[in-house]
Amino acid sequence: MTWLILLPWLALTAHTAINAALLRRLGQGRETKERVAVLLPLRDEADRLTPCLESVLAQRGVPHLTIHVLDDGSTDGTAELVRSIAGDKVNLITGAPLPPGWLGKPHACQQLAEAAADADILSFVDADVVLTPDALAEAVTLLRALDVTLLSPYPKITGTGRLLQPLLQWSWLTFLPLRAMERSRRPSLAAAGGQWLVVDRPGYERAGGHAAVRTEILEDIALARQVKRSGGRIALADASGQATCRMYTSWPGLKAGYTKSLWASFGSGPAPAFVVVLLLLLYALPPVATLTSAVLGCGATALVALTAYLLGVTGRAVTAHATGSRVWPDALAHPVSIVLFAWLTVRSFTLRRQSRLTWRGRAL
Repeated sequence: MTWLILLPWLALTAHTAINAALLRRLGQGRETKERVAVLLPLRDEADRLTPCLESVLAQRGVPHLTIHVLDDGSTDGTAELVRSIAGDKVNLITGAPLPPGWLGKPHACQQLAEAAADADILSFVDADVVLTPDALAEAVTLLRALDVTLLSPYPKITGTGRLLQPLLQWSWLTFLPLRAMERSRRPSLAAAGGQWLVVDRPGYERAGGHAAVRTEILEDIALARQVKRSGGRIALADASGQATCRMYTSWPGLKAGYTKSLWASFGSGPAPAFVVVLLLLLYALPPVATLTSAVLGCGATALVALTAYLLGVTGRAVTAHATGSRVWPDALAHPVSIVLFAWLTVRSFTLRRQSRLTWRGRAL
């Protein structure tokens, strides 16, 4: 009976492995005849813009490509850098003042979408993303092959945060049935990564565009849900071979980024406290229980706890292998990752209750 305790870990690790095996991947298609618009929202991105913009300019297999860049009130010379790199190869837009009731990124994306009025497909790209030359053509090919409205090609995450950043992919590979998400019309069954989104233009408009998610911190997931509400379908795909994303370059930046958004990631799901406690019990407690039981001489209990820990490590390793992340020794520190995530979640909710959340100089 003692070993029956391991059923939750066995089920979750098996689900992770199945999801990893079924994960959609870019790699097919080298050319599209459709009119594609790359939309790049920028706010004080001069320190990391160059690789991104150069990679967008180097795209091939997309003969009808337009590039629209919006400078959202930058004070670090972002607009001047865009002009020096791209000249008249891009449509550089000066962002309008932020209206009441809007957050900055949804407002920037909405303006960009309006500027690309003649495009069949919209590709929203963050400034920390670098694409390989065929990435865009491959993403458009997969979008059409799957017949979905919104495709979220997930890049390889680099930079600071080896303990925390892989939890993004781990969370949806472990807890979200990906193929069921593609088929289901339920808005609650949705995931997306705003670093790079590829969207069918008519479907985007039916969903209300970014105007429909103007108040959302996690506008990417909110937009995916809006697509489902309007009758569209969504899909996730691994793009670790076609795109990299250097989200954060320092621990303070990572801490600020997670703090501003974690409270919003729980949506209408279970109570945040329940989720955090459950994750700690599943993934942080087993190594502690292993050591404690061994010291107390409870060999059978220690063996069960060790097996639970190793199953958690296996799920993390499977995720890392499937999404191009570093596997070892990072997977062994999965309990530490969960503890850090729990602390940042508590911090996020605390600062939100105190109305102290900010991002890029704007109150949230």
